[in-house]
Amino acid sequence: MNAATVDGVPVTVEDIDAREAQLRASRLAASLPRPGTSEGRQLRRWLTQLLVTERVVAAEASALGVTADSAPPEDDLLPDTVTRMEIGSIAASVLADPLARAVFAHVTADVDVGGDEVASYQKRNPLRFKDADAVSSHLRAVARRRAFRLWLDARCAAVVVLAPGYEHPGDPRQPDNTHRH
Repeated sequence: MNAATVDGVPVTVEDIDAREAQLRASRLAASLPRPGTSEGRQLRRWLTQLLVTERVVAAEASALGVTADSAPPEDDLLPDTVTRMEIGSIAASVLADPLARAVFAHVTADVDVGGDEVASYQKRNPLRFKDADAVSSHLRAVARRRAFRLWLDARCAAVVVLAPGYEHPGDPRQPDNTHRH
């Protein structure tokens, strides 16, 4: 049985089972929800998102001719917890892989910020950075993460089909969604 497809290629329930078993055998096991509970099903949905995203990135790397050799260090892209939250847990997790970081660098190579943006930021935050180069670097990194996230979301939307029960954990139509307003 398939949990999803990525450009027609199946991601099987066995693939999800294997990734969950790997996670449950890790040092994180004690912090994971029990299998079969609402939270346990949400974990499986999250793992499904992770697996399909990894496959999307791998396929895109192949199509773009990108290899892990050109990957920037993970800390350069995601230097702290705030940036990991900003880009989202799936994208942050995928960027642990050097190939994904190389795709990030390729996809965002042309992203830049202008002088007006830098000046406006400095005016609003006069004590945050010492000079315009630091502001420019910060804003460029933010813009690159945003561009990658938008690109990744669009690629996934274009090629991923999720089976019932493996919807995105935040999808309000799935029965275990607990995000309420």
